[in-house]
Amino acid sequence: MSLPPHVLVPRPRRPFGRAVAALRAAIAGTRRRVARLASLSGAIGVLGVTALAAPAPALAGPDCSRAYTLGLHEHGLLYDSQTGVGIDKDIADEMARRSGCRISTPLMPRARIWQLIESGALDFSLSGITNPQRDGYAAFAWYVANKYYLLVRKDAHVQSVRDFQRHPQLKLGIIRSFRYGDSANKFVDLMDDDQRVVYATSLDPLYEILLANKVQAMIIEPFDYPVVEGASLRAQTQIVEFDDPPVPHGLIMSRKALTPAQQLAWRELIESMRTDGTIRRIFEKYFPPELARTMTTF
Repeated sequence: MSLPPHVLVPRPRRPFGRAVAALRAAIAGTRRRVARLASLSGAIGVLGVTALAAPAPALAGPDCSRAYTLGLHEHGLLYDSQTGVGIDKDIADEMARRSGCRISTPLMPRARIWQLIESGALDFSLSGITNPQRDGYAAFAWYVANKYYLLVRKDAHVQSVRDFQRHPQLKLGIIRSFRYGDSANKFVDLMDDDQRVVYATSLDPLYEILLANKVQAMIIEPFDYPVVEGASLRAQTQIVEFDDPPVPHGLIMSRKALTPAQQLAWRELIESMRTDGTIRRIFEKYFPPELARTMTTF
């Protein structure tokens, strides 16, 4: 006896089939959402790691793990050992404050400063200018530029640098190891070749021998103006210009004492002092505002 078809092949239970299909669809949807979330999470993770691992590079400041030495020299408005004040001292103090480093400031002759910078026994000095020889052992960070002038006795009866050269009896007084602009350097070298140069270690002895007529001229710059404006010098001297543009002056750094990275760090510190107006404000303490602006804008 054959069974009725509805016994041999039972009809599917539709509610159960719909449930299975819905479950399968839900599982598939969940898998797709999980895949999308995993992908997004991975992307966020990569971005987050990248941001943490490679931030914008910060500038490394000066290395303050040791103390530094900065040689000061006595020279007009740059530094006066009697009062303990001057442009160079103000800049050195700001370097120490801004960097957080310990910086000692011994006083020494300018010639000695250059020797110690070359040997690496001195880290810094200030208000220095360069030349090919100095470039070999010193690096610089510029913050001011000024011109040089020839201060000549009126009774020498000269109106120009060339006039002075033409009178062999006239002598020039200069500070040992000082260099100037190109034409001033050539003038000094010519005078030296003719044995017409008298050397001193600082400005004060030069003023004395100029007033005593033992030399008839000396080279000055704006840092020397207060003394030049004194009654005795003003009455007996006149100023003759060199044919040179303003010469950059700046922080002197010993290449032997400081690594290139540290030279860069100190150069950036000096540049920040220029950018925010600190250098100019220091010069305005000693010069009229317009002259300070001219000297510190170059």
